[in-house]
Amino acid sequence: MAWTKRQIVEQAFEELALAGYVFDLTPEELQSGLRRLDTMMATWEGKGVRVGYPIPSNPDESDLDQSSGLPDKAVEAVYLNLAIRLAASFGKVLGPDTKRSAREGYDTLLWAAAQPIEQQQPDTLARGAGNKPWRTNNQPFFPRPDDSPLGITQGGDLQISPE
Repeated sequence: MAWTKRQIVEQAFEELALAGYVFDLTPEELQSGLRRLDTMMATWEGKGVRVGYPIPSNPDESDLDQSSGLPDKAVEAVYLNLAIRLAASFGKVLGPDTKRSAREGYDTLLWAAAQPIEQQQPDTLARGAGNKPWRTNNQPFFPRPDDSPLGITQGGDLQISPE
């Protein structure tokens, strides 16, 4: 099950040492964190990084208990980067370890999204003189290219597929 938006916001506040058993987050702080999360994810989507996060069309339509839709490999990058965005608002200074982890998480997310699509040959192209019939079931031409929408993005956008 994917993390909820509330869990991501609370984890970001926990990274700032503002949540946990000592501090209780007010509903206003949670809503502020949710708005920051929504805008950060909208910014990432504007840059072409899509990780499955449902961006609301209106800030008032966002729900804390809604599933984030994030794959597990993207959660840490999201809440650490959210913590960085929230830190200045709450007068907190983050340590270099948190900043480094946030950068590494985001870079890993980009690396996973930027895998090139394998080039496919058209089905009218012959396999060539070195083709051995026993390797290809006597098919002299390359197979038809796979044009399924899974793994292929539109417009050159980066997309993380859930695993």
